[in-house]
Amino acid sequence: MMFQLHKSVNQQISLPSHYGVELFLKREDQIHLFISGNKYRKLKYNIEEAQKRGYKKLLTFGGAYSNHIAAVAFAGNMFGFETLGIIRGDELKDKVDDNATLSFAKKHGMQFKFMTREAYRTDKLIEKYQDYYIIPEGGTNALAIKGCEEILTETDVDFNYVCTSVGTGGTMSGLINCSQPSQQVLGFPALKGSFLQEDISKFVSKHNWELVTNYHFGGYAKINLELIRFINEFKKKQHIPLDPVYTGKMMFGIFDLIQKDYFPKGSRILAIHTGGLQGIEGMNNLLKQKNLPLIE
Repeated sequence: MMFQLHKSVNQQISLPSHYGVELFLKREDQIHLFISGNKYRKLKYNIEEAQKRGYKKLLTFGGAYSNHIAAVAFAGNMFGFETLGIIRGDELKDKVDDNATLSFAKKHGMQFKFMTREAYRTDKLIEKYQDYYIIPEGGTNALAIKGCEEILTETDVDFNYVCTSVGTGGTMSGLINCSQPSQQVLGFPALKGSFLQEDISKFVSKHNWELVTNYHFGGYAKINLELIRFINEFKKKQHIPLDPVYTGKMMFGIFDLIQKDYFPKGSRILAIHTGGLQGIEGMNNLLKQKNLPLIE
């Protein structure tokens, strides 16, 4: 995709000196206002492929708060594609304008097909839309991983650990493929379940990686008071916003591991900010309903 990107910078996170480690956050969230972080990386070569093959329509899948849905809508609009989003769950079918993510996607031309969770099966749906270029849920395929392999640059070779949040595993797969032999890649899944190990293994041949599965907070889009307080305190102290579904959980996990001396003294840790900040508004609407503090 050819449009102006901002440079992704590594911002140091202030830590008490007694921990003996250095932590940096790669600000992939700042590379583009609307297609930020790993969503740009995943869509880059898929958009190019769709153009090359002469497709005029894009089809993808996701939930009602999906960063991927919002990014595909914006990218499709920018590059002249019709877009269709198959949305998991039909409770918002008549309330699109009440949902920040879906209303953004609608504003950028996306049409929707809402499916009950029982009927939502992406493999069966694909057969019905042969004239669309299909992008999987979460955007993960071989071309997406190719894009994610461009996240790390020559300036990152001196880090001992590379950390990322994990949804469908595409970003982590790309990071593993472009990592140095001396680096360990740690993934922090936002979902419960052991399926990610197998999914990632399909795309990588290296063994310098591990999934850290203790920080999902109950599963995708689940959150509690402890995580809300951490995200708000992190923003106040570091001046960096975190999303509650992915990067917030990852940074919470990294901080917890640092406090438990998981990382050897002298370690240099690079965490990837994968964007997703558009999801904060939707999460805050849910938090209001539960009478919980909002993400600032």
